[in-house]
Amino acid sequence: MPPRLPPIIIDIEASGFGAGSYPIEIGVVMGDGRKYCSLIQPRPEWTHWDPGAETVHGISRETLLAHGRPVFEVAGRLNELLRGCTAYSDGWVVDRPWLDRLYAAASMRCEFTFSSLEMILSEQQMAAWAETKRVLLAENRDPRHRASYDALMVQETFERTRGMENLGEQTSSHQ
Repeated sequence: MPPRLPPIIIDIEASGFGAGSYPIEIGVVMGDGRKYCSLIQPRPEWTHWDPGAETVHGISRETLLAHGRPVFEVAGRLNELLRGCTAYSDGWVVDRPWLDRLYAAASMRCEFTFSSLEMILSEQQMAAWAETKRVLLAENRDPRHRASYDALMVQETFERTRGMENLGEQTSSHQ
Protein backbone atom coordinates (compact mmCIF):
# COMPACT_ATOMS: atom_id res chain seq x y z
CA MET A 1 0.00 0.00 0.00
CA PRO A 2 1.45 3.42 -0.94
CA PRO A 3 2.13 5.81 1.95
CA ARG A 4 -0.73 8.12 2.88
CA LEU A 5 -0.19 11.72 1.91
CA PRO A 6 -0.54 14.34 4.62
CA PRO A 7 -3.81 16.26 4.69
CA ILE A 8 -4.20 19.53 2.81
CA ILE A 9 -3.89 22.37 5.32
CA ILE A 10 -5.20 25.94 5.04
CA ASP A 11 -4.30 28.79 7.34
CA ILE A 12 -5.87 32.25 7.19
CA GLU A 13 -4.54 35.48 8.65
CA ALA A 14 -7.05 38.24 9.27
CA SER A 15 -7.41 41.95 9.92
CA GLY A 16 -8.46 41.31 13.49
CA PHE A 17 -10.23 38.92 15.77
CA GLY A 18 -13.77 40.30 15.89
CA ALA A 19 -16.91 40.11 13.80
CA GLY A 20 -15.82 42.88 11.42
CA SER A 21 -12.52 41.21 10.58
CA TYR A 22 -11.73 39.85 7.12
CA PRO A 23 -9.10 37.61 5.51
CA ILE A 24 -5.82 39.26 4.57
CA GLU A 25 -3.65 36.23 3.70
CA ILE A 26 -4.31 32.59 2.86
CA GLY A 27 -1.71 29.84 2.87
CA VAL A 28 -2.25 26.29 1.63
CA VAL A 29 0.04 23.27 1.81
CA MET A 30 -1.05 20.41 -0.41
CA GLY A 31 -0.60 16.76 0.52
CA ASP A 32 2.24 16.47 -2.01
CA GLY A 33 4.05 19.46 -0.52
CA ARG A 34 3.06 22.09 -3.11
CA LYS A 35 2.30 25.46 -1.53
CA TYR A 36 0.12 28.41 -2.36
CA CYS A 37 0.06 31.69 -0.50
CA SER A 38 -1.46 35.04 -1.30
CA LEU A 39 -2.07 38.37 0.34
CA ILE A 40 -5.67 39.52 -0.17
CA GLN A 41 -6.51 43.04 -1.24
CA PRO A 42 -9.17 44.43 1.12
CA ARG A 43 -12.52 45.28 -0.41
CA PRO A 44 -13.51 48.95 0.01
CA GLU A 45 -16.18 47.98 2.57
CA TRP A 46 -13.63 46.02 4.61
CA THR A 47 -12.48 48.73 6.99
CA HIS A 48 -11.90 46.94 10.31
CA TRP A 49 -8.22 46.98 11.26
CA ASP A 50 -6.78 45.76 14.56
CA PRO A 51 -3.23 47.01 15.26
CA GLY A 52 -2.79 44.05 17.63
CA ALA A 53 -3.44 41.60 14.78
CA GLU A 54 -0.99 43.52 12.60
CA THR A 55 1.64 43.12 15.31
CA VAL A 56 1.05 39.34 15.34
CA HIS A 57 1.21 38.72 11.58
CA GLY A 58 3.39 41.67 10.56
CA ILE A 59 1.27 42.64 7.56
CA SER A 60 0.20 46.27 7.25
CA ARG A 61 -2.97 47.42 5.50
CA GLU A 62 -0.74 49.44 3.17
CA THR A 63 1.10 46.24 2.18
CA LEU A 64 -2.24 44.58 1.37
CA LEU A 65 -3.38 47.51 -0.73
CA ALA A 66 -0.08 47.52 -2.64
CA HIS A 67 0.55 43.77 -3.00
CA GLY A 68 -2.71 41.94 -2.24
CA ARG A 69 -4.52 40.01 -4.96
CA PRO A 70 -8.21 40.72 -5.69
CA VAL A 71 -10.69 38.48 -3.84
CA PHE A 72 -11.97 36.87 -7.05
CA GLU A 73 -8.41 35.92 -8.05
CA VAL A 74 -7.63 34.32 -4.67
CA ALA A 75 -10.97 32.50 -4.46
CA GLY A 76 -10.60 31.28 -8.05
CA ARG A 77 -7.07 30.00 -7.43
CA LEU A 78 -8.20 28.16 -4.29
CA ASN A 79 -10.97 26.51 -6.30
CA GLU A 80 -8.48 25.47 -9.00
CA LEU A 81 -6.12 23.95 -6.44
CA LEU A 82 -8.66 22.34 -4.13
CA ARG A 83 -11.72 21.53 -6.26
CA GLY A 84 -13.28 18.32 -4.97
CA CYS A 85 -10.74 17.96 -2.14
CA THR A 86 -11.02 18.43 1.61
CA ALA A 87 -8.78 21.02 3.22
CA TYR A 88 -8.29 21.21 6.97
CA SER A 89 -7.67 24.02 9.44
CA ASP A 90 -6.49 23.90 13.03
CA GLY A 91 -8.41 27.14 13.59
CA TRP A 92 -11.59 26.22 11.75
CA VAL A 93 -13.88 28.14 14.11
CA VAL A 94 -12.24 31.45 13.16
CA ASP A 95 -11.04 30.52 9.65
CA ARG A 96 -14.48 29.36 8.40
CA PRO A 97 -16.11 32.83 8.62
CA TRP A 98 -13.07 34.41 6.92
CA LEU A 99 -13.18 31.88 4.08
CA ASP A 100 -16.93 32.46 3.72
CA ARG A 101 -16.31 36.21 3.64
CA LEU A 102 -13.72 35.80 0.87
CA TYR A 103 -16.07 33.76 -1.32
CA ALA A 104 -19.04 36.05 -0.67
CA ALA A 105 -16.96 39.09 -1.64
CA ALA A 106 -15.83 37.30 -4.81
CA SER A 107 -19.42 36.25 -5.61
CA MET A 108 -18.15 32.70 -6.02
CA ARG A 109 -18.98 29.30 -4.61
CA CYS A 110 -16.29 27.46 -2.67
CA GLU A 111 -15.69 24.24 -4.62
CA PHE A 112 -13.90 22.27 -1.91
CA THR A 113 -14.76 20.97 1.52
CA PHE A 114 -13.31 22.91 4.43
CA SER A 115 -13.14 20.99 7.69
CA SER A 116 -11.73 21.14 11.18
CA LEU A 117 -8.45 19.28 11.62
CA GLU A 118 -9.87 17.70 14.77
CA MET A 119 -12.13 15.64 12.50
CA ILE A 120 -9.13 13.52 11.42
CA LEU A 121 -6.97 13.54 14.55
CA SER A 122 -6.84 10.43 16.70
CA GLU A 123 -6.87 10.66 20.48
CA GLN A 124 -3.14 9.91 20.50
CA GLN A 125 -2.48 12.74 18.06
CA MET A 126 -4.55 15.19 20.11
CA ALA A 127 -2.70 14.22 23.27
CA ALA A 128 0.69 14.78 21.64
CA TRP A 129 -0.25 17.81 19.53
CA ALA A 130 0.75 20.81 21.68
CA GLU A 131 4.15 19.44 22.73
CA THR A 132 4.96 18.17 19.23
CA LYS A 133 4.12 21.53 17.67
CA ARG A 134 6.14 23.38 20.32
CA VAL A 135 9.20 21.23 19.56
CA LEU A 136 8.72 21.63 15.80
CA LEU A 137 8.47 25.41 16.07
CA ALA A 138 11.60 25.49 18.26
CA GLU A 139 13.47 23.43 15.66
CA ASN A 140 12.43 25.79 12.85
CA ARG A 141 13.03 29.00 14.77
CA ASP A 142 11.17 31.07 12.23
CA PRO A 143 9.43 33.85 14.15
CA ARG A 144 7.02 34.65 11.32
CA HIS A 145 3.32 34.21 11.94
CA ARG A 146 2.28 33.96 8.31
CA ALA A 147 -0.32 31.79 6.64
CA SER A 148 1.90 29.54 4.52
CA TYR A 149 4.40 28.95 7.32
CA ASP A 150 1.64 28.24 9.83
CA ALA A 151 -0.04 25.79 7.41
CA LEU A 152 3.27 23.98 6.90
CA MET A 153 3.85 23.73 10.66
CA VAL A 154 0.34 22.28 11.14
CA GLN A 155 0.92 19.73 8.38
CA GLU A 156 4.32 18.74 9.81
CA THR A 157 2.84 18.46 13.31
CA PHE A 158 0.14 16.20 11.89
CA GLU A 159 2.75 13.97 10.27
CA ARG A 160 4.89 13.75 13.41
CA THR A 161 1.91 12.91 15.60
CA ARG A 162 0.69 10.39 13.04
CA GLY A 163 4.09 8.73 13.31
CA MET A 164 3.73 8.61 17.09
CA GLU A 165 0.30 7.06 16.69
CA ASN A 166 1.71 4.34 14.43
CA LEU A 167 4.39 3.59 17.01
CA GLY A 168 1.71 3.31 19.67
CA GLU A 169 -0.31 0.94 17.48
CA GLN A 170 2.77 -1.23 16.87
CA THR A 171 3.60 -1.31 20.58
CA SER A 172 0.07 -2.25 21.61
CA SER A 173 -0.18 -4.96 18.91
CA HIS A 174 2.97 -6.65 20.27
CA GLN A 175 1.72 -6.83 23.85
